[in-house]
Amino acid sequence: MPKNITRASAAAFCLLPLAQVAHADEVMDQIVETAQPYMHHSCGSVLDVYGEDEEQVTEIVRLMAMVSLFNRQIDVLAEVPDEQDRALLKDEFVEELEDACDDDPGMLLAGAVDLAVKETMEAFD
Repeated sequence: MPKNITRASAAAFCLLPLAQVAHADEVMDQIVETAQPYMHHSCGSVLDVYGEDEEQVTEIVRLMAMVSLFNRQIDVLAEVPDEQDRALLKDEFVEELEDACDDDPGMLLAGAVDLAVKETMEAFD
């Protein structure tokens, strides 16, 4: 997997504790609206278009992860209160996202992120 998506996904999952804020409907509406223009991208196409801009890739992954967490009604801080465990959670998320994108570079990035969120949280149950 290209290093840009790896670093981006790591940074995105570091920011996931901020997702607890996303439980407010108006905030979530804004997140969904901001993420909407990127929902058509696959793992590969997001790198083709934004691969030179690591911050942009990180933001796209972060937005999609926040949507996934909201849709799955997951509050990372409540589920994994220990900060050290959240660091492990980040590593697991990166691994899961890499696996999903390596298995199918044509998979929608939103689907890969959602799958990574699901697999990551199941690993911590």
